[in-house]
Amino acid sequence: MLVRTTAFGLACLVFAACTDNSLSSDETARRAYLGLDKSISKSLQLGFDGFNAATSANIAPQMTAGDAAGTITVTGQVDQGSSANKGMRLHVGMVGYSDGKIKVNDAGDTVSITYDTSTDTTMQPALTLSLKGIPTGTLTGTLMGLYHLTGDIAGDVTLNLTITGTLQDGGGGKVVRAPGTTTVTGTAVSGGGTYNVMATI
Repeated sequence: MLVRTTAFGLACLVFAACTDNSLSSDETARRAYLGLDKSISKSLQLGFDGFNAATSANIAPQMTAGDAAGTITVTGQVDQGSSANKGMRLHVGMVGYSDGKIKVNDAGDTVSITYDTSTDTTMQPALTLSLKGIPTGTLTGTLMGLYHLTGDIAGDVTLNLTITGTLQDGGGGKVVRAPGTTTVTGTAVSGGGTYNVMATI
């Protein structure tokens, strides 16, 4: 799960009330992102699962479930060969994905949002990763694309995220992310507002 640096209570301190009608566009964008929080880690894990299992450039679809409902599936291509530097060009697809009620402030208020993406893989959020110095080198990449929202917030959210981290030897020829070393920064734009993402996995 991502660790956010912005305090949950900030929204209620800034705004006179914490009802949906009182929210600024930036706060709406923040909440739209929070429902995707856990999915960032899941997307990366699925990408690495596909990379480690690949026997050709095209990886088999890698799927897992939302904590409450739906699925997230990663597809795409990975580099093959003996080079210590490899790339992944992946797509993130969601169908009815939800991690359930997400806490949005220190008062205990929650939102429940369901996410979907385009069924056309070429239009799905793009997860591009570069692995250098395998198996113990570095990870860089981006996650960019559009997610559709229903539930407590309806509309779209567009992520434009940069990913950096450290690799770890997973044994048996596998490469994994070193826990707690991956940073995620960038923006989530929704409803005319922008949330600046600063997180660590």
